[in-house]
Amino acid sequence: MAPSIQRKPLPKNEFAKHFGALKVQTYADPPTRGSSSTVHRTISWNNTGGLIATGATDRTIRIWNPERTNGRTQTELKGHMQEVTKVLFNPVKEFELASCSKDGSVRFWDTRSKSCVGSLTVGGDLFSIAWSVDGAAMVVGNKAEVLTTIETKQISTPIILEKHRQKLETNHTTFSNAYPPQDLLVTHGDGSVRILDYPSFDTMHTLPSHTSSCSSIAYSPIGKYVAIGGSDAMIALWDTYDWVCKRTMSNANSGKVSGLSWSWDGRYLISSCEDIGSGGGEGKSEGVEIYHAETGEVVYTVPTKTNSVPAVQWHPKQYALAYTIVEAGKSSLRIIGTDAVAP
Repeated sequence: MAPSIQRKPLPKNEFAKHFGALKVQTYADPPTRGSSSTVHRTISWNNTGGLIATGATDRTIRIWNPERTNGRTQTELKGHMQEVTKVLFNPVKEFELASCSKDGSVRFWDTRSKSCVGSLTVGGDLFSIAWSVDGAAMVVGNKAEVLTTIETKQISTPIILEKHRQKLETNHTTFSNAYPPQDLLVTHGDGSVRILDYPSFDTMHTLPSHTSSCSSIAYSPIGKYVAIGGSDAMIALWDTYDWVCKRTMSNANSGKVSGLSWSWDGRYLISSCEDIGSGGGEGKSEGVEIYHAETGEVVYTVPTKTNSVPAVQWHPKQYALAYTIVEAGKSSLRIIGTDAVAP
């Protein structure tokens, strides 16, 4: 059995040796579910690391047990009428899950009862969700550049608070680590990121982060940095104390940085890219790179042998990594760092 990395910070010079020794497990849909065209484009661990949710293009949500690779052990949640574009577990309640869809609705699920316990019609083509660290507030974005704030203290009775139309193309958002929520970071198509006061939405600061559209954002779990990914295949790391860009990292695959995720200790960062190698040319790697935050160095490349890794996310408590992959026209979930078995 491969060694597992538990909740102990791992130095940069030891990371590749230990992480590279971990087993990669594949979790596939059973033949009776989905189709060869189904793609899992969004992923979320719950706050204990005991469950993983993925949202699929076939309008369904899958709940996976990381300890069981057999696809028949997964739970399928249905209710959305179009593609599920984002899933996100409540950061403080391990069985509460939120999802949004191109159908304009936000749904709230109890993964124990396998049921939808609350829903809201927000409107528009929804594609982003940000949940505050206390689980009491949520911001949902649509492609009409409208951000909607929702009270989520009780997911059975969520309440739409306000709708804020943005003047710029608006992509993904994230709350800071403030508890209760105090500020919201919003990425834009002109390469900027605005830091807004919450809930007033007054602009407090603007970061000129990229030369092209900002496509992803992630706040470090220890609060030191914000990572911002762009369609220019770059990742910018901003210090949250003085809001200075400390360093930039290049995506060797030359593809848009579609997602970002921090390790539990804020030491390591990984990005997803749905079009790996799309930039062409020599030296492009077929894999997903893990960066050391303090130096910007690539400490490990997860081999994928594919040109599509739509979503990645670190385990919330240890060095285990989940990602979705499209290979030979089929989508699956893969996890590094669990000792799963097929029941």
